[in-house]
Amino acid sequence: MEIKIKKPSFTLVWIIATVLFCALFTFAMIPGVSAQGTTAPSQSQVRNYSNIMHQVYDYILRTYVDEVDPQVLFEGAMHGMFGALEDPYSTFLTESDMQSMGDTTEGRFGGVGLNITQPVGARPDGKPRYVEVVSPIENTPGWRAGINPGDFIKEINGTLTDTLTMEEVLGMLRGTPGEEVRLVIKRGERIEFPVTITREVIEVPTVRHAMIGDIGYLKLITFTPYTIERARDAINEFRSNNYRSIVLDLRNNYGGRLDSAVEIANLFLDGGLVVRTRSRIRSENRDFNANRSTLVPANIPVIVLINRGSASASEIVAGALKDRRRAYLVGENTFGKGSVQQVIPISGVGFKITTARYFTPSDANIDKVGIPPDREISFPEITEADAERLNELINANRIPAFIEQNPQATQAQINTFAQTLEREYRLNLPLLRRLIRNEMNRTTFAPVYDLEYDIQLQEAINILRNGNYNNLIQNTRTLRAIQDEAQAS
Repeated sequence: MEIKIKKPSFTLVWIIATVLFCALFTFAMIPGVSAQGTTAPSQSQVRNYSNIMHQVYDYILRTYVDEVDPQVLFEGAMHGMFGALEDPYSTFLTESDMQSMGDTTEGRFGGVGLNITQPVGARPDGKPRYVEVVSPIENTPGWRAGINPGDFIKEINGTLTDTLTMEEVLGMLRGTPGEEVRLVIKRGERIEFPVTITREVIEVPTVRHAMIGDIGYLKLITFTPYTIERARDAINEFRSNNYRSIVLDLRNNYGGRLDSAVEIANLFLDGGLVVRTRSRIRSENRDFNANRSTLVPANIPVIVLINRGSASASEIVAGALKDRRRAYLVGENTFGKGSVQQVIPISGVGFKITTARYFTPSDANIDKVGIPPDREISFPEITEADAERLNELINANRIPAFIEQNPQATQAQINTFAQTLEREYRLNLPLLRRLIRNEMNRTTFAPVYDLEYDIQLQEAINILRNGNYNNLIQNTRTLRAIQDEAQAS
């Protein structure tokens, strides 16, 4: 849905703002828009609130002790209005925000390559509202710096993020390529370290793929208009190599376009429901169904890898394939973003607003809950004592210094260095070897997969080669069944 308002010839900014306020509140009076299960506000009530806002805005401009910039007042009112929704995904967008969003849609922008979120209001645990990393975009400055999903950005250029709005955070992270951004990263309770990142032109990645023997490995990094085309190319390459199964990796995939997610599900499902959206706006209530044809035949086993960085559109795909018993899920619980947003441009500015929630084929909404894997495989937890020693290791910069001196380190060199760190820091040897290997991957073009250290991928391959895949699929439960059982307990 797009709203276009012809720009008036008035010179006073407050008149434009008044038109915007009225236009926004008019949404409640559009035919067909009504709350499901609630009483819609009357037209007189809507007009009354609109008039009050107009009067207060005008009064402040005319009588406040200091002269007020109308744009600042207008933008503050808009931010407050969307903040009242207590929805981190609904927000006012300034002209620069709209420009940035346009850059992202085109697939290129200057930034550090981190997908982030921010809690609304005070955290229930009383901790600061630091910005959380949902996932780093692969092979971008943030990813190469070693920032992980679940990390918190405590500071940006010396400013604590719990004092910043999401728009301010994005404005500080994005900008001119070649400029540096100084961050302080908080990981867990005890690990905290500084990182300096140089912005680059970020090209939104889509797909990476490779063969693992007779298994096709397909990693979807995000969902863009180009994802389906790249995925089709990858699967056709798998076919030419006589693939017998597929691992679909959705880990750290923060989402993207809804239509792209449906198209990806189409590759595996022969007709039937992919996802359903529900809204109080009747036109937003839609069923998205798969086509009556597939690129991946039903006799090809599929395993989907998920983790807490899998969000939104990637959860739509994982939920559809799970509920339809077309794939077996391995990994960790997903992020839990079960809502759909639209971006509405209006007179140079705009806003992003949640217009619907989506439901999987079994009629489950996973917002703030996520999707559990059929087989949970987690990387080893770090103890409190290990966290202190790991924090010391990270701040000592030992591993990056080693890689800088040995950019082509052999496995023997890695093992020797890991053993040295084990003696000095008393940390787990496999963990140290993985940290070293990850650092190598971050400072070079990372391999498509790493079987030596990726225990979730190892488990997926083990199931496909040695496990009873068909029996596992038949014994899976739908997401609605899992949620109903959890609610009953």
